[in-house]
Amino acid sequence: MDPRIENLNVSVEQSIITPSQLKDLYPLSEKHIETVYNGQATIKNILNGSDKRILAVVGPCSIHDVKSAKEYAQKLKVLADELKDDLFIVMRVYFEKPRTTVGWKGMINDPYMDNSCKIQDGLKQARELLVYIAELGLPAAGEALDIVTPQYIQDLFSWTAIGARTTESQSHRNMSSGLSSVVGFKNGTDGNIDIALNAMQAVAAPHNFVSINPEGKVAVVRTLGNPNTHVILRGGKEPNFDRKHVAEVEEKLAKQGIEHGIMVDCSHANCGKEAAKQEIVLKSLAEQISNGNKSIIGFMIESHLNFGKQSIPEDKSELKYGVSVTDECLDIESTERILREFCEKVGK
Repeated sequence: MDPRIENLNVSVEQSIITPSQLKDLYPLSEKHIETVYNGQATIKNILNGSDKRILAVVGPCSIHDVKSAKEYAQKLKVLADELKDDLFIVMRVYFEKPRTTVGWKGMINDPYMDNSCKIQDGLKQARELLVYIAELGLPAAGEALDIVTPQYIQDLFSWTAIGARTTESQSHRNMSSGLSSVVGFKNGTDGNIDIALNAMQAVAAPHNFVSINPEGKVAVVRTLGNPNTHVILRGGKEPNFDRKHVAEVEEKLAKQGIEHGIMVDCSHANCGKEAAKQEIVLKSLAEQISNGNKSIIGFMIESHLNFGKQSIPEDKSELKYGVSVTDECLDIESTERILREFCEKVGK
């Protein structure tokens, strides 16, 4: 390496644990595998229409505290069992956060929220939490943001999202073509639906790309293609959850020969980032489904133990327990209420 032309803007290159080593630290039991496998299979059946239940991806905007995440998972599991005839509830377990400019990038990147960016610790905390949730028998959902991180934790996800900022990324499409889970592609931040539909076509095809293998060595990955994908409506310049917008997406899907496959994100631009307004979106979906809509397969809700959001304080002891440090979230009690009301409506 010649320092005159290489790594001019790099301060440190630090080796970390390999995917295989991390998995050896947090191995999977038959119970864990069964949770993930059944979760993946059920979501694929919901996508193809053979399971008539609605997929509900519910949980914190981001995970920043393992203790509160575990408590939330316990409560969500009870609700999942209660509503299992109408909903298949999967916990939203997001460890990585895309930033429009700069900001906290999530628990894996900066687990102590102090810019120390101890990524190896973040990976360990993430896997330990996912193993705990799988032990409860609750499937997990995540967003694949970094293209290397999935080697460490993707085996514990039953459903995966590709975010609005990365749906158009070739690297994320390559990666998604090899994932074992169903993958949902969000429309663009401006509301562009076509990039998600293009991603679905691209991901169904085989791809070849450079990544790492379980031993952490650089490797060429050759995929078979992933046919289990769908679009996620998250709003854009305007909300896109109503009947008119859903019909427009149905028409576009029909041109590709797809009958099912619309998920609606009740948060983000569909609620103007006001958590309480997620209830308005969910009521609209319940009405559409009860009136005969067959294309809506699921929805997403941002929810935590307690309502609201908070800035990350310099003194971490000042953090409010169970309150989001990213987007505003509903509290768990309100979440339980609106999901029960949803099931009462669509169940009839």
